Amino acid sequence: MANRAYLRVWTKDFSEETMIAEFARFLTTAPLSESHPGFEQLTVQALDAAETPVVDWDMREQPHSPAEVAALAVQNLNADTAYFAGAQWDLWNFDIETMKWQLTPQPLVLICQGKLYDNEIAERTGHFVADLGFEHLFTGHSGLLAPGAAKNPFDTSDHPLEKTFRNWMSSGENLKLYHQKTRENIQKLFGWVESVEAALPVERSELWSEGEDNFEARLDAILGQR
Repeated sequence: MANRAYLRVWTKDFSEETMIAEFARFLTTAPLSESHPGFEQLTVQALDAAETPVVDWDMREQPHSPAEVAALAVQNLNADTAYFAGAQWDLWNFDIETMKWQLTPQPLVLICQGKLYDNEIAERTGHFVADLGFEHLFTGHSGLLAPGAAKNPFDTSDHPLEKTFRNWMSSGENLKLYHQKTRENIQKLFGWVESVEAALPVERSELWSEGEDNFEARLDAILGQR
């Protein structure tokens, strides 16, 4: 299964009283898709992820603004509750089956975790979290980009699609374009992090992924690669 990447944010004054207002500001910073410029789902989860959601709003027919999402969230304001706002953002994606680049809407989930939610998981993983989607949208496949900084430098899979992909990327021009498009995704992500830090009283933030020991260092290495 493909690894996922996350933005984690802790704020200086986080509390039950401030969290929904700050969640609204966090939502405002999101670089939403041009074709899907609103939030399409809000799930309110109490206690922990094993519990049935308190409420789940499907807003795809009428996407909501950050203020509208916050107005729904505040109806279930509790320190043991988390709020999951679903949207989409535009990222370059290399289709390994067609070997073509597409700028397409990708799922994006922004989360606010109350201090008491899931055994105080917010202290470990962030008061605010963005599930950014698949890690390879920012690191590339198979460790081809900045391999010296990759946890797993090369994919030696014998799967036909992986073989086709490696053969395709053996061309210097194809690899150059792959680097360029991946850099654009990283630059969009880094620009968003700057917007979050300007909008919220951020104590600290980190970019984290399931597949890299130091995800942010890997992204820096790809940006710095020439």
